[in-house]
Amino acid sequence: MAGLYFAFSVAVMPGLARGGDRTLVEAMQRINVAILNGWFTLAFGGALVLGVVAAVMHRGGAGRPALPWIVAGVALYAVSLVITMGFSVPLNDRLAGAGDPGRIHDLAAVRARFESAWVHWNAARTVVSTAALGCLAWAMRVAAGTGRA
Repeated sequence: MAGLYFAFSVAVMPGLARGGDRTLVEAMQRINVAILNGWFTLAFGGALVLGVVAAVMHRGGAGRPALPWIVAGVALYAVSLVITMGFSVPLNDRLAGAGDPGRIHDLAAVRARFESAWVHWNAARTVVSTAALGCLAWAMRVAAGTGRA
């Protein structure tokens, strides 16, 4: 998920920012529909589920030294989910609710209400999910040192 959010931060949104109002609104509306698929759902929810499974598996014995890093990674990923569900999804829903870009009276206003806030919250979840990834990678390193990798 960190990679997906990063790609939006460094390529997708800067690219769309260079386009017109209709381009950004229409592209994001289409992306927000297309991304709701099984593969995305598996990655989005699976990261949390697998993190919790890893925490349970490392709660005692030789795996215990990795547990704080796993818990930190899961907690940080949970924060990214809160950001997504609390900020990004409502922004996406409002953008969808604006209707067909060809029929929106003031595309510039719709874009202005969406773009800056969405970019801000995407940057936040990129940082948090990347930190989660770092914690989980470090947990793997710690676990490898204990023979539990």
